[in-house]
Amino acid sequence: MEQLLVRYLQYLRVQRNLSENTLKAYQRDLTAFSAFVREYWQKRLTEVDRHLIRDYLAVLHRKGFKSASVAQHLAALRSFYGYLKRFGYIETDPTQAVRIPKHGKHLPQVLSVDETDLLLSGIDTSMPLGMRDRAIFELLYATGIRLSELVGLNVDGVDLDVGFVRVYGKGRKERIVPIGEYAVQALMLYLAEARPKLSKPEETALFVNNRGSRLTQRGVQYLLNKHIHQCAISKQVSPHSLRHSFATHLLDAGADLRVVQELLGHVSLSTTQIYTRISQSKLKSVYNRAHPRA
Repeated sequence: MEQLLVRYLQYLRVQRNLSENTLKAYQRDLTAFSAFVREYWQKRLTEVDRHLIRDYLAVLHRKGFKSASVAQHLAALRSFYGYLKRFGYIETDPTQAVRIPKHGKHLPQVLSVDETDLLLSGIDTSMPLGMRDRAIFELLYATGIRLSELVGLNVDGVDLDVGFVRVYGKGRKERIVPIGEYAVQALMLYLAEARPKLSKPEETALFVNNRGSRLTQRGVQYLLNKHIHQCAISKQVSPHSLRHSFATHLLDAGADLRVVQELLGHVSLSTTQIYTRISQSKLKSVYNRAHPRA
């Protein structure tokens, strides 16, 4: 069974070209399911039926897993058993008779335009590390790129003369995103005055830590927490919040939904439509405060 999982994960890596983070999540979920099947049911993964899968999902619920997490486990199982059926390991896919548990969609945390300006303008750029931090968060907000895409950027992925950044998203799909004026200025300052002092000579990463190596996702989160605290914003903000803010502010300003979809690198338009819910909720809030008969 371990060999079967290894083959499946290799298939995802080579044929589906999934990211390492996604592969790790699939491996974690499927390993946990395999252990459950072996310990409590004494069956092979190829002998699983829909009743066993429902029992497993119920166990996850009893352990306190949120509905979204249970749905993620089921998605991993569906992908795995779809693979087994396609390549002849099983005749019937047991996950097809199992429904994904319903879970409420929570609107992502979004900074207002004023809060975003407070965050960015509050970063002290008198020192190299401050220049770097300002460039990081200006770029995140200007482009809406993912945190993984940001830390994966190399110096040659940015063209400040034309004003765009080339990133590689999920599945290593390339897309080109324009950069606004403020981000271009912040990046020019960082590249001219800060990065040469911070980076190791052989380092290709655009953003580096104080030891001169590529900055990590955890490092960016730490920096954001520090600056959020310094400017006294009370919201729980992550680097992904700047991506949400980018999309919401564009739609609030009248941008076409499909343009925002392209900029974010979403495959499905339905994924982007969550940002229209944010805009509508904001509109309702403004209406309720301002209209005399609201």
